[in-house]
Amino acid sequence: MTTLFSNSAVRLAVLSVCALYAQAVAAQTPQLKEVTIIGNPLGASDLIAPSAQYSGDGLLLRSKTTLGETLDGTPGVSSTYFGPNASRPIIRGQDGDRIRILNNGGGLLDASSLSYDHSVTADLISIERIEVLRGPGALQYGGSAVGGVVNVIDNRIPREALFDDKGGVSGKVDLGLATGNKEKSTGVLLEAGNNRYAIHVDAMNRDTKDVNVPINIVCSRTAGTFTARSICNSASKISSTALGGSIFFDKGYVGALVSGYRSNYGTVAEPNVNIGMKSDRFALEGELKNLGSVIQSIKGQYSKTDYTHTEFSNTVAGTVFKNRGSDLRFEARHARFGNLEGLLGLQIEDSRFSADGDEAFAPYSRTRQNALFAYEEYKTGWGKLTFGGRLESVKVESLGNPNPALAKFVPGQRSFSPSSYAIGSLWNLTPQWQLTGNVAYTERAPKDYELYANGPHIATRAYEVGNSTFAKEQATQFDIGVAWKSAFNSIAFNAYSSNFKNYIGLVQSIGVTRNQSDGEVNPVDDPNNTGFSQATGAVFSPLNEFRYQQIRARFTGFEASGNIRLIDGVSPIDLALRADVVKATSLTTGQPLSRIPPMRLGATLKYASGSFGANFGFDHTAAQKSVPAGDRAAAANTRFNAGASYRVKAGPVNTLLYARLDNITNRLAYSPTSILTSTAFPNAPPLPGRSLKVGLQASF
Repeated sequence: MTTLFSNSAVRLAVLSVCALYAQAVAAQTPQLKEVTIIGNPLGASDLIAPSAQYSGDGLLLRSKTTLGETLDGTPGVSSTYFGPNASRPIIRGQDGDRIRILNNGGGLLDASSLSYDHSVTADLISIERIEVLRGPGALQYGGSAVGGVVNVIDNRIPREALFDDKGGVSGKVDLGLATGNKEKSTGVLLEAGNNRYAIHVDAMNRDTKDVNVPINIVCSRTAGTFTARSICNSASKISSTALGGSIFFDKGYVGALVSGYRSNYGTVAEPNVNIGMKSDRFALEGELKNLGSVIQSIKGQYSKTDYTHTEFSNTVAGTVFKNRGSDLRFEARHARFGNLEGLLGLQIEDSRFSADGDEAFAPYSRTRQNALFAYEEYKTGWGKLTFGGRLESVKVESLGNPNPALAKFVPGQRSFSPSSYAIGSLWNLTPQWQLTGNVAYTERAPKDYELYANGPHIATRAYEVGNSTFAKEQATQFDIGVAWKSAFNSIAFNAYSSNFKNYIGLVQSIGVTRNQSDGEVNPVDDPNNTGFSQATGAVFSPLNEFRYQQIRARFTGFEASGNIRLIDGVSPIDLALRADVVKATSLTTGQPLSRIPPMRLGATLKYASGSFGANFGFDHTAAQKSVPAGDRAAAANTRFNAGASYRVKAGPVNTLLYARLDNITNRLAYSPTSILTSTAFPNAPPLPGRSLKVGLQASF
């Protein structure tokens, strides 16, 4: 696949940064940038919904090759783990289109929710902050946020002036190496401007080989069969570039962005198949502030994405997935009325999806969504109350497929009118103790593939079948939390219950298989079979049938985290604690739901002394034995990790040196939330083995 940005180009960009740094003697100290809190669009720091955020050194030291792996281990957050190249976050046992992934508060229009083997188009090197909201506390983002929201924040469109009127230049360079996957990564970022304009440029390149694991795995490729202590076909090459800029005026700003993302990675379920993915994005953003009327400010965002996902078998292009879409969003913040403040918003989203090839398991489709939403906050002497609501109009249309051989995709159209409401409260019981509560009712329209899927999905070893008669998915959710904080010590605990009506799940049809070539039910390996003959050209290749079904379901669980200052002083030692558990049951069948994370416990010792920092910890995952018929139980495992960092400042250059050792004991473990653990066992990819990553980040 042709990449957007070659290795040589990245090296040239690094040299350019160095040259610009040498000339930037007049650079000024940047001003503080705007902070966007997804759980509270008004910008308040006290959030009612449970949340977590990572930025700066903390984000850098935990960053991995995928968004799901980076966030895995956060209380309430796990990963879909389809090998090391494709992984979305799971929040409170929910994944796919119940988890909304945003970029700077706008929709990230890729196709990662369509299939577990589709990666998220998020460039972790350019990210400044990641915010995670657990539960339905961000209804302004729709029914697809019923499980939670992940907001990936960058500064590609600067929202605040970076320098004073004299102007300046700032930037950073990232370099990284890892042993477990032979990773080599390079990233460069430059920002320049004054108090009237700002320009942002960034580029990155990451190259990895097959990921090391603790056991020998047999790999069968066209060239032959071999055995190695690595996940077959897990290498990847990723590159991205971005150019953005903003113009500032007395009451706001307006900015634009052009970016590109290219990825070529192996799909671990098929040893001879590579995925070439590209995503080109254009975005506009602006805000008018301090209007001095009933409407205090207006913020607008528009983005257009062109996404293509091509599956190559032995370098020959096969099935091609495309998604072209746009997202328009306006938010108007009204003046304060007594103790009441809030905003009103409008969102319009339009996407066109297509799939062509032997593995086109979903038809051409178009989805249009219009929504109005409101968020209000009422402050009291003891805390605050929040109110939110959203009204949507969703039209999902199947366009069939222009290929006559794919007449199984029947044109059709469905319209839905989801509505969602939430109320929350926060009580400041004492200066140290805080109590929060949320109640929400959420509706979600079925996605195009949930309605109209009908075909083989080789990556997941399944023949997937949708249901065009589905009703809206409905959920009633409760969340209660208590938090205590005193100096460096803190405790947070949240318990929740989510009750679904018409929950849409992908469920294996026990005892039913489909022929990959023609979809024949329970095919027999017999040349005389009409579905297996020289005349039809069909190949006997049975796959287990998985059907999207609507059921009643319940999710219950809790999350806990805390920090204990063990030793205070100039070289403090802290103990960070974390735990979570979720139980998900089909109330229709009485069976557990698939791919639900088991109980997890973790602890990390943190040491700091001046410019030096170090940590050592473990994460224990209990055995997942509560699985439905047809799924495979996952054994318990405990994985140890350590890290260290050292910061050096020389003139205007601030350099961070860091090292991270993952899975110190090289423990063999399988992800209980990966579909491959069941469908591809014993050839399912285990979690990565021992790996040392070292890196350098220099900023000025």
